[in-house]
Amino acid sequence: MSLLVVGSLALDTIETPFGKKDNAIGGSAVYISVSASYFIKPIRLVGIVGNDFPRNAIHFLENRDIDLEGLQIVENGKTFRWGGRYHYDLNVRDTLYTELNVFEYFKPIIPENYKKSSYICLGNIDPVLQQCVISQIENPRLVVGDTMNFWINGKKNELLKALEMMDAIVLNDSEARLLANEPNLIRAARIIMKMGPKIVIIKKGEHGAVLITQKSIFSAPAYPLENINDPTGAGDAFAGGFIGWIAKTDDLSDENLKRAVIYGSTLASFCVEEFSIERFQTLSYLEIQDRFLEFRELSRFDTDYSQKYF
Repeated sequence: MSLLVVGSLALDTIETPFGKKDNAIGGSAVYISVSASYFIKPIRLVGIVGNDFPRNAIHFLENRDIDLEGLQIVENGKTFRWGGRYHYDLNVRDTLYTELNVFEYFKPIIPENYKKSSYICLGNIDPVLQQCVISQIENPRLVVGDTMNFWINGKKNELLKALEMMDAIVLNDSEARLLANEPNLIRAARIIMKMGPKIVIIKKGEHGAVLITQKSIFSAPAYPLENINDPTGAGDAFAGGFIGWIAKTDDLSDENLKRAVIYGSTLASFCVEEFSIERFQTLSYLEIQDRFLEFRELSRFDTDYSQKYF
């Protein structure tokens, strides 16, 4: 199976109560690709950077067997940059600055040998670009997309067209409520499913994630972490773990979608332990499997015990 990832690559300046990192490697395409690379290789990445994007970051991606034929490097251009400051409640952050730079003119160019990719994961880029990418792919098996409040508020009609072309959407709870204009998350998911995607995954931060399909509802816990340094990229790491597992197994059953959600949560939990992609530089597949099993234990309980009293 083959996986195509399209999104941003960035240099982030991040401040949290636990430290600060300047010019950290970031962007949706980076986090999705790196997370998915633990399950399937190679991964085909499409994005754009300036020639200020660090060479060691390029080498790291290549060492993860991420195919960079679709990466546009603009000579004398500057990479997309974002600065943010997180509060003690890490769900709250302030954007200090956004510099689109070369990303402002990003037009995804899909190499010919990428056009038969089986699985597609789209970061929260302009929905017009999402449509452009999907229309270039020949009979994908699964298209997973992401979005954010900026597009929901500013390009609702274009987003609705993109959603019609997607099989699954990953978004957080506030985005789901805004998109559906519905406070109840389950009802919001049902409304979003009528827009196109038949699989809706709603991320709830420290409260886990909910998977809604036409047949089932699955609530996954969040992993209880003692050390959280940087939540940037956690949602994209979740998406990468989710679609990486699906692409590895080539199984779209509801039971396997549930496993994929847990793998997504597992990758996200590692992502936040250190700044940027630092944790992925040491993370092993064995650690992922161990934590996956720990997730299973978090939601296991003794049914025989309840039968003694009811």
